[in-house]
Amino acid sequence: MSELRVIARHAGTVLVGQLATMAFGVADTAIAGRYAPQALATLSVGSAVFITIFVGLQAMVQAQLPVWAELRGGGRGPEVGRSVRQAAYLCAASMVLGMAALFYPDPLLRWTDVPPALQLQVKEYLAVLSLALPPALLFRAWSTLNQALGKPSLVTWLQIASLVLKVPLSIWLTFGGAGVPPMGLAGCAWATVIVYWLLVVLSAWALRTQPLYAPYAIWRRIEPPHWPTLRAFARLGVPTALAVMVEVTSFTLMALFIARMGTAPAASHQIASNLTAVLYMMPLSLGLATSARVSGWLGAGDERSARLALRTGLKLAFLMASGSALLIAVAHQGIARLYAGDNPQVVALAGSLLQWVALYHLADSTQGVCVFLLRSYGVAARPLLVYCVLLWGVGLGGGYLLAYQGPGDWPALQTPAAFWGAGALALALTAAVFTALLWRVVRERRPAVV
Repeated sequence: MSELRVIARHAGTVLVGQLATMAFGVADTAIAGRYAPQALATLSVGSAVFITIFVGLQAMVQAQLPVWAELRGGGRGPEVGRSVRQAAYLCAASMVLGMAALFYPDPLLRWTDVPPALQLQVKEYLAVLSLALPPALLFRAWSTLNQALGKPSLVTWLQIASLVLKVPLSIWLTFGGAGVPPMGLAGCAWATVIVYWLLVVLSAWALRTQPLYAPYAIWRRIEPPHWPTLRAFARLGVPTALAVMVEVTSFTLMALFIARMGTAPAASHQIASNLTAVLYMMPLSLGLATSARVSGWLGAGDERSARLALRTGLKLAFLMASGSALLIAVAHQGIARLYAGDNPQVVALAGSLLQWVALYHLADSTQGVCVFLLRSYGVAARPLLVYCVLLWGVGLGGGYLLAYQGPGDWPALQTPAAFWGAGALALALTAAVFTALLWRVVRERRPAVV
């Protein structure tokens, strides 16, 4: 099978599963928008906080994908099992940190000037959603293992099944019925908790019973912490997690800064950010698939095949991002109406933001795949520095300047578009730097011509 077909099949399978998971947020956004505009604004802030914490922590585990793929590519099956068991300690530490942050988000909410009227509702929403963090991290560890093994289909089927359960459960718990009182936005959070715990039970059953995992001897008594292994996890995982935190906060902190503009801007930003997150599933899936393939070839000592897989993944990412951006640019108003229903103010503002989303996605796709490939080559610290300077400095800082202060004699724009324009510029610069860095790293590893 050609490299293109292998990567496309792997990425396509991962994409379907990721879209099913992302549909959790899409469904909650649509449900909250029809329940009450205030619920949509609360969801915008609450989901920004949750995503900031969860995505950063899951990166600690997901960063081990190239490690496990390289062990598999080198034919070291039992070492995969030992490494996965050691990763359980990583998951446990992440759970403690994440739940503490979700139970006490007050410093972040005060720092970003979230209106007091929203803060209480956001904290109630996050308190429920914190119960979903442990199973979500465990399920992410299991899905990362499957991606490293090049077998993501079982994960995808479970993610699809979870969506089938999640949507009606969210509707039922939010609006009430059949003896259940309406819970409002908390109903969406409780539905997420139930679904993730069910996913963990099913993934544990699969890990114990499916022959796919037999060569890796994963289901054994966990060993005591092996500090050299954990330090190796940290060398790759900590800068990766911090880089993802910077990347995500540069995106999600927009919601918290935009919240002070009022309910309509916050609601329109929630629509734009939700669609952006859905679109990011394409480069994320390609990054995971290509990284697993490249790392497997590197583990097998085949540098040429690794470079072929790398080029194939980047080409696919560019083609898919171009098509998606064009579709959004053409259909931005219709997409906004699908989210906001008959609220003309939100539809108009969201429609204008979606035009920025098209440009944002083009740059986001390129940099997203590049950073996964850099991790396959063991490069994790330098992307963190680039993210800090460009995404926080140019993107978030520039957006805040444009929105609330105005550069020089220009007046403050007081619109979410200021953040989206600055973010798109920052991602374009990031993509250019990562492409150059990846080219340099690959050249340094180029095997001698025999």
